[in-house]
Amino acid sequence: MQIINTKSEEFLFQYLNNPSPTGHEAEGQKIWLEYIKPYVDEWHLDHYGTLYGVINPGQDFRVVIEGHSDEISWMVNYITDDGYIYVIRNGGTDQSIAPSKRVNIHTPKGIVKGIFGWPAIHMRKGNDTNLTATIENIFIDIGARDKEEVERMGVHVGCVITYEDELMKLNDRYFVGRALDNRMGGFCIAEVARLLKEKSQKLPFTLYVVNSVQEEIGLRGAEMIAHTIKPNLALVTDVTHDTHTPMVKTKEQGSVKCGLGPVICYAPAVHNKLQEILVRAAQESNIPFQRTAASRSTGTDTDAFAYSNGGVPSALISLPLRYMHTTVESAHIEDIENVIRLIYEVLLHIDPKASFKYF
Repeated sequence: MQIINTKSEEFLFQYLNNPSPTGHEAEGQKIWLEYIKPYVDEWHLDHYGTLYGVINPGQDFRVVIEGHSDEISWMVNYITDDGYIYVIRNGGTDQSIAPSKRVNIHTPKGIVKGIFGWPAIHMRKGNDTNLTATIENIFIDIGARDKEEVERMGVHVGCVITYEDELMKLNDRYFVGRALDNRMGGFCIAEVARLLKEKSQKLPFTLYVVNSVQEEIGLRGAEMIAHTIKPNLALVTDVTHDTHTPMVKTKEQGSVKCGLGPVICYAPAVHNKLQEILVRAAQESNIPFQRTAASRSTGTDTDAFAYSNGGVPSALISLPLRYMHTTVESAHIEDIENVIRLIYEVLLHIDPKASFKYF
């Protein structure tokens, strides 16, 4: 069953191509809001930018489906007298992919174009022959003569920096680009809201469709919104690693592969009874799925919801992803559709009168 249609794919490209760096998610949230408005009864925004739509408001039992809206990025940290810009991470950005990348520096005067420079291979001799990128040696060149010109262009310490790379299709099978982690999750929960509306599906609880901010620096948006909504259940979607690409140790990382379906996570924060519902929903709906295990924490917003408000039964559905935290993150289209299907089917399996205590 095809889920992603022409309209939703247009939204996906608009949403993914718009920069949404951690702490500066507002423009992306506006795009997401305009898409979900027809499918929700009301919407709300908190002070740090987490956005959520509400379906069937006013019920005693509250269920959250959630993704996070922010992408990893850089921040201006130091400007040399010669006009070169040194950076710090905003989230888990990988310095090894930076050299020769084109960037957008977000300033009060608008976007300033820049590039991550790198010394030519001909010039690297001796100990520098196999020079590798580090946070200390990567730098941005915006073509300025000196520090004064950099500052006149509007660039200052604290400006955020994103890569130019945009979404594309690869072999009509994969979506490829930056920030699939985890605006693809935001896309999936938006599509669930659309399906509920189009199928006139009446839920016996209030559903909160939550697009959180600041996940990449410590699950902060989810931490805040969990205390606002005080849900009874939380179903989080994020990405996880495809472990069958070169240079990945499958025995250590577990076996997950793009194209084989959503990934159900086993971890202390994942509630056993809610997880059983996930597995049953997948099996009864013939949705292919994979399993993964997480030691201690999941590293996703699942943890923030699970350990809030005295404990909220929570579960995690992950989208297999190749090349996470690069500008060519790759997700299989069938996996995306099956994540959407699984979230939708799980909602139909939730009984608000059932107890989620273990005994």
